[in-house]
Amino acid sequence: MANSGYVTVVGAGVIGLTTAVVLAEGGRRVRVVAEEIPGRTSLAAGAMWGPYLVEPRGDVDRWGRRSLEVFRGLAAQPGTGVRIAPAVEASRRGGAAPDWAGALPGFRPCEPGTLPAGFSSGYRFEVPLVDMPAYLGYLRARLRASGAAVEKGSVADLDDPDLGPAVVNCTGLGARRLAADPGLRPTRGQHVVVSNPGLTECFSEDTGTSADLLCIFPHGDIVVLGGTALAGREDLDPDPDAAAAILRRCAAVEPRLADARVLEHRIGARPTRATVRVEAEVRAGGRTVVHNYGHGGAGVTLSWGCAAQVADELAVLTAP
Repeated sequence: MANSGYVTVVGAGVIGLTTAVVLAEGGRRVRVVAEEIPGRTSLAAGAMWGPYLVEPRGDVDRWGRRSLEVFRGLAAQPGTGVRIAPAVEASRRGGAAPDWAGALPGFRPCEPGTLPAGFSSGYRFEVPLVDMPAYLGYLRARLRASGAAVEKGSVADLDDPDLGPAVVNCTGLGARRLAADPGLRPTRGQHVVVSNPGLTECFSEDTGTSADLLCIFPHGDIVVLGGTALAGREDLDPDPDAAAAILRRCAAVEPRLADARVLEHRIGARPTRATVRVEAEVRAGGRTVVHNYGHGGAGVTLSWGCAAQVADELAVLTAP
């Protein structure tokens, strides 16, 4: 195989699985090692494409555009968990739409009188919406088809010789220890999954840096409602008060949700960093380590673009 060097990807959230798919389908021999397969935080995501509140902007734009292109292709294939959905993002404070929104099909300002009470501005667009349990299963199937090995286990040191000559660190919050990165911090997120009363359109509120989010993501028979963004917290038990507040916020925007049956709670700890880290290093003895973590709440949005950069970094550092 071309580029047939042995690579171990540590971590099996959306970043780790996507990276492993890109490497394996590009001709690498890939082994994935993770404590959770798939990662719990990725399973808890909503998940709508949108490069929001993540830096550095130039790289984020490039990674996000690449991922958008891939998701558009996946939406045309059955069984991926990805579809193109109509969506509204609205604000109670007014202001311009983010740059990325204008690049989406169907982008237009909301007409007066079409927004829920209390909102002063908004816009419509069509965007990739990802059913995360289905999508992560799809990625794992692609890995199996590519011949990659996926195994459950813990990694205590990126210099462990059993990991092989090239390692990709996709461990999310685990990189605090494995990469000795004190700038990485948790942001607890909680979603409530309810039965779908007939919704097909996504809705999200531009809440800025508030810890209280408002998002409505329909996935067939269910709707994922959000959410929270609690800085510094990584506990993963459901918070009944937070869940009740999420339901109230969402039902105020979409009254049909008031009587929806609660099916489950999804909680994760987003790996938040001042900037996403996609960076290669050559360690003592010639081992190559490429870091790919710190995506905050934009892991899905940036996943394919970051994976492509990891593949490029490895191609340079492990060339014959």
